[in-house]
Amino acid sequence: MKRLRVLIGKPGLDGHDRGAKVIARGLRDAGMEVIYSGLHCTPAQIVRAAVDEDVQVVGLSILSGAHNRLLPEIARLLREEGLDEVLLVAGGIIPDADVPGLLEAGIAAVFPPGTPIEAIVKFISERAIAPE
Repeated sequence: MKRLRVLIGKPGLDGHDRGAKVIARGLRDAGMEVIYSGLHCTPAQIVRAAVDEDVQVVGLSILSGAHNRLLPEIARLLREEGLDEVLLVAGGIIPDADVPGLLEAGIAAVFPPGTPIEAIVKFISERAIAPE
């Protein structure tokens, strides 16, 4: 069986990527293949990378406060590209009050700071559709 391919994306003007890199390393250590987008990506760039890299999971790290605008846009663009089966998850500084709207927009889970990497790995492993 092929390994899960995960894109870790940093949408918007958020310049902090330590958490994204920690998650990327944790997912790699768990046996997943991880592609990191780098900083300051537009929603379209993240979706293009998801298409080009043939990923099963997109993980978004956001600390800028623009999550209610950027994350639903990424979910919409993934659907437009026919990537409905790609598991979309997010983490970062996202107020609890904003989580229901993000879930409704298509984000499968929101992981706040301090979430154990094992919990993220477990969620992805149980929900992502493995490549054939």
